Amino acid sequence: MTDDELIWRIAGGSGDGIASTSQNFAKALMRSGLHVFTHRHYPSRIRGGHTYTEIRASADPVKSRGDGYNFLLALGDSFARNPQENAYYGNEEIKPLSENLDELREGGVIIYDSGLLDASEIEDFDERVEENNWHVYDLDLRTMARDHGREVMRNTAGVGATCALAGIDTEWIEELMRDAMPEKILEPNLEILQEAYEMVEEEYDVDAHDVKIPEGEHEEEQVLLSGSDAIAYGALDEGCRFIAGYPMTPWTEVFTIMSQNLPELGGISEQVEDEIAAAALAIGASHAGVKAMSGSSGGGFALMSEPLGLAEMTETPVVLVEAMRAGPSTGMPTKPEQGDLEHVLYTSQGDSHRVVFAPSGAEEAYRQTRRAFQIAYEYQIPSIVLYDQKNGGELQNVPASVFDEEPNGDLGSVMTEEELADAPHDDSGKYNRFQHEGENGVSPRSIPGQKGGRYLAAGNEHMPAGHISEDPENRVLQVNRRMEKLEAIRADLDSDETSNNTLYGPEDAEYGIMTFGSQQGTVEEAVDRLNDRGYSVKALGVSEMAPYPVEQVSEFLESVEDCLVVEMNASAQFRGLTQKEVGRFGEKLSSLLKYNGNPFEPEEITEGFITSIVEGEELPTHETKFVPAASD
Repeated sequence: MTDDELIWRIAGGSGDGIASTSQNFAKALMRSGLHVFTHRHYPSRIRGGHTYTEIRASADPVKSRGDGYNFLLALGDSFARNPQENAYYGNEEIKPLSENLDELREGGVIIYDSGLLDASEIEDFDERVEENNWHVYDLDLRTMARDHGREVMRNTAGVGATCALAGIDTEWIEELMRDAMPEKILEPNLEILQEAYEMVEEEYDVDAHDVKIPEGEHEEEQVLLSGSDAIAYGALDEGCRFIAGYPMTPWTEVFTIMSQNLPELGGISEQVEDEIAAAALAIGASHAGVKAMSGSSGGGFALMSEPLGLAEMTETPVVLVEAMRAGPSTGMPTKPEQGDLEHVLYTSQGDSHRVVFAPSGAEEAYRQTRRAFQIAYEYQIPSIVLYDQKNGGELQNVPASVFDEEPNGDLGSVMTEEELADAPHDDSGKYNRFQHEGENGVSPRSIPGQKGGRYLAAGNEHMPAGHISEDPENRVLQVNRRMEKLEAIRADLDSDETSNNTLYGPEDAEYGIMTFGSQQGTVEEAVDRLNDRGYSVKALGVSEMAPYPVEQVSEFLESVEDCLVVEMNASAQFRGLTQKEVGRFGEKLSSLLKYNGNPFEPEEITEGFITSIVEGEELPTHETKFVPAASD
């Protein structure tokens, strides 16, 4: 066991304040100078059910949750199901301790609340403690909290005990509490924090283990935020002033953040009856001249298929976000998966056309959301930001300077009234909004209310002024012009100063690993380990799903002997997309898949690569699945 990083897991029941406690602890560790990365695991229930959050803290930048963890604070589930339901769900009250032992590293630390938990109820607990050299501290945090008036403060007591055992200065915790808590509850929380800290220091040997907090210092100011935060802030900075939606996990976080901030900026947020209405309202707002967005998850996004086609046909810019979760149907609503890629790429009707970004972490989520708006409004096309529960909910520190970019309210390809006066109109005076020819396939739009800007916006195929038309020649001209946008967008993205697709590792590496979206940081960490162990490996994280970066991916695959494609789904959707776009490399592409509701850990990718690609053996675990290249 080394002390180069602390991976702290706090476990309890939904409704026990696990998320808020961990978020504040993570922020305090960041303020102390450390890099932090969190991982959330929670059930599809409002109250009760085993939930935990991990915080990985290191003096060096961290890109993933890491492998296992080394410090457990188990608080018990105070909202556990009735014991009569044990036949189905087991003893839920004990799960925050019993279900968190398998991943605890050798030499790790356990604090558990003996006011709620009885370790003797766990089979072979003492034997496992001895075998793994775990250091166990049973503290009656519940009684301590009750003595201070509020049982929920056992979380604060647990943090105080953690600080004593891990060598963390409570100064950072206290500062954060003073910033966040009202006076009524501040003093009792400060008291119980110190009481737990001092009690542990006085009654236990805090140096009996090696799990200690590292020391670090940031070179510049940092902020702690999730991918959901970053998507919302990117939309706001790019001038989005309207959002419509219907709550659905995990997209709800973006919707909530936008709804909290839009009123202060003169914007509007509407919660509507369903996702069809949400997407339709966003399209209507955009048609009226406001930058607008909507979004959902899985089945909710499926309902947006019809309005998405309407936006494509009427060439109305709009940005949609899709938060993937384990499906199909309701699936596992609070668990991450990357199974909606094909759904997002192809849903709608006919020869549809849209732009799809799949950012990895918070920084990419911010920048690519802004790029999605720019593309949507310049090219009059729907843009979709695709993410999942993992990068939507995990918190990480990001330099504050990332968000120093100038805001942008530009509506893109919109005519002025002076330009409309000289623009072509039909015999009835309607503006030829959908001209057969346009630069890069774009026929500039007008905004309702502009003089000379009247036209029809129909979901049917239409002639230049918008009237319905089934003329074959007009049909071909309109389709060709709309499709022309995709080539122009691809050229536009290729000319960006910074690519949205991330190359990582030695340029001349023998092997490659490809991934998309939230797995990128984990893959990069695995690449570092593989190169440290003597293997020559590099990675390409792809964020541009459509239009696909054919040239960049081809260059990457041309340079490697074999490539492992890492993704969180059972059907290798990203590998399938890559083979569709660059089919000549199909014999180089193998898959490493995971779809059990948990994201990859770096060592799973490292071992998966060595076992399957280098040694050609079968994977020893059911947690991940290897699918060989087509020629193997």
